[in-house]
Amino acid sequence: MKTLKYILPLLVLFLAACSGGKVDRSIVPQPGPAPQISIGDYETFSLGNGLRVIVVNNDKLPRVSYQLTIDRDPIMEGNKAGYVSMAGDLLSAGTAGKTKAQIDQEIDFMGASLSTFSTGMYGACLTKHSDNLLSLMQEMLMSPAFPEDELEKLRKQTLSGLASSKSSADDISRNISNAICYGLDHPYGEQQTEKTTEAISRDDLIGYYQDYFKPNLAYLVIVGDISMEQAKSQAEKYFGGWEAGQAPQHAYDKPTPPRGNRVAFVPLSGAVQSVIDINHPVDMTPGHPDAIAASVMNNILGGGVFGGRLMQNLREDKAFTYGARSSTSPDPVIGSFNAYASVRNEVTDSSVTEFLYEIERLTRERVADTTLRFIKNYMNGSFARSLESPQTIARFALNIERYDLPKDYYATYLTKLEAVTTDDVLRVAQRYLKPNNLNITVVGNKEEVAESLAKFAKSGEVEFFDIYGGEYIDLEAAPEGMTAQNVFDAYYAAIGGKENLAKVNSIIEEGSMGVSGMSLAYNRKVKGTDQMVMTVAMGGQTMMKQVIDGDRGSSSQMGQSIAMTEEEISEAKMQLDMLAYDHLADYGMSAVLKGIDTDDNGQRMYVVDLMKGEETSSTQYYSVDTGLLVSTVSTEETPQGGMTVASMIEEYKEFSGIQFPVKVSQVVGPQVIEVTLDNVSVNKRISNSEFKVD
Repeated sequence: MKTLKYILPLLVLFLAACSGGKVDRSIVPQPGPAPQISIGDYETFSLGNGLRVIVVNNDKLPRVSYQLTIDRDPIMEGNKAGYVSMAGDLLSAGTAGKTKAQIDQEIDFMGASLSTFSTGMYGACLTKHSDNLLSLMQEMLMSPAFPEDELEKLRKQTLSGLASSKSSADDISRNISNAICYGLDHPYGEQQTEKTTEAISRDDLIGYYQDYFKPNLAYLVIVGDISMEQAKSQAEKYFGGWEAGQAPQHAYDKPTPPRGNRVAFVPLSGAVQSVIDINHPVDMTPGHPDAIAASVMNNILGGGVFGGRLMQNLREDKAFTYGARSSTSPDPVIGSFNAYASVRNEVTDSSVTEFLYEIERLTRERVADTTLRFIKNYMNGSFARSLESPQTIARFALNIERYDLPKDYYATYLTKLEAVTTDDVLRVAQRYLKPNNLNITVVGNKEEVAESLAKFAKSGEVEFFDIYGGEYIDLEAAPEGMTAQNVFDAYYAAIGGKENLAKVNSIIEEGSMGVSGMSLAYNRKVKGTDQMVMTVAMGGQTMMKQVIDGDRGSSSQMGQSIAMTEEEISEAKMQLDMLAYDHLADYGMSAVLKGIDTDDNGQRMYVVDLMKGEETSSTQYYSVDTGLLVSTVSTEETPQGGMTVASMIEEYKEFSGIQFPVKVSQVVGPQVIEVTLDNVSVNKRISNSEFKVD
């Protein structure tokens, strides 16, 4: 018994669109004048306490929304990083007069939506319920309670998410990219860890709220079926009593690109893909005169359009990845440029070569007129479609007021877009892209990838970091004479002893599986080492099922059944074998003790690689102190290629003298799956009819 392992089928949907007419695509249509777009009107006013109110009337539906935004400087949170976002989350967790349950009940009764965050809150409802919604928003704003019990719930959820993210290459890539691009001593680069989360207190949340939630720092954007007179009345009634005050102000050194290309690598054991993020800071504020031309340039390189050069090069031509993108993001403090993709281990260095080629190419070659026309048409259509939402108008209005943009900034957007020339694209590429001053961050398999990346660094060396951008510490050597089998023996002793495990003839597990906010019923029955049936159901209907009976097996989803391969059956049987580690060779496997790792909480863990031939099948982490299995990182083949799967065992519980993992979090790509066992029955009779293979 090693850990709970679930085979979750991954669905890939391909949508195809066809058009009936025939078009001669060799003829590029001549551009017409920039379309005249009506952005929509908005009105503004201010309350005596300094609250600035923006009103966008839209009476197409009897609905109204209210967005309150605090316009504050970024905050360095230091050794309590994470308290700012937690304060925002807990604004809605209770007030001086209402519990979270009562607040949720009132929102549900109105059929409204209401959310809070570190820089404000957002609520929407039918117009007839607007006063009730505003009354609730006022109570949250004026008298939040920040209940201790809700803080502890949020802390637990946050710690669980942080634990899961340790094995998520995408999450780690975001961490290291920000840390390297901005620096750990900048608000955009500092990292929330388990240690900083544990240090957060209720007083920290209250302090943040008292310092920054001031009406003279805030904007209230009202959108929907409401007149100016009604908006003024509501704003004064519900927010007029909010007291103004001074808030702390902050200034930070401006991050700059590196002097010469730099390679930052985060090792992720067992990874079959590398997550690449190439970045550097960009000094560009919202509404900057170059912002539109820079957006055109970025779309040519790798923005939202599928025809971007990165996508065409790395996906369509080289087949290195399923997607390669880029972004150029203005920001009032400091913007950024990023180019990113997930690629196979064996093509990581080749992918970086192509990224650098495409970035440098934009700075020396003028793009073709046809390319520019294609991108303009794409951006023109995207902008026009965005105007269908009144929230877009509200966002535009807020940006104009917040960043002091010209009043016609968005009304003349398409005219400014049409005016962008190939010379402009070359100019902004040369100004804002730094092909010789890039941070090249990679998360992946150190043994297979890291050495090949040294050639891209000006220093000729790869710099290694931990998952939060701190110093990377390599594995500590295991004690002399210690082997993988010694680790397995200690594990068997910790969970109940080999003698007890050998007596297990059957297991029945009952519990639940949480996926994307859904709770599914989970049930697994095991008999011997070659019979198993696992089901996942929702509302009494079986969603997924896997059955093994001897040398036959099948996996089904929503009634669609697929026979398991011989290799899949063998792997599944190994999971059923309580004492598999004592005879790994029978499954074509071997094990290697790599050393000792230490996590953020100081827990020391033996690191064991399970090998299939020369390839690592999975990497397992066992507590040095308890002997228990802590986590597993493996690779699963999917239609999109190899995918890293990380399982974290958060709790064990004893049943019939044996410790079973009863709470497991699994990270499968971007998906987090939480499995909880409510009961485990050992050696109960199970009929062979349960294991009928479809």
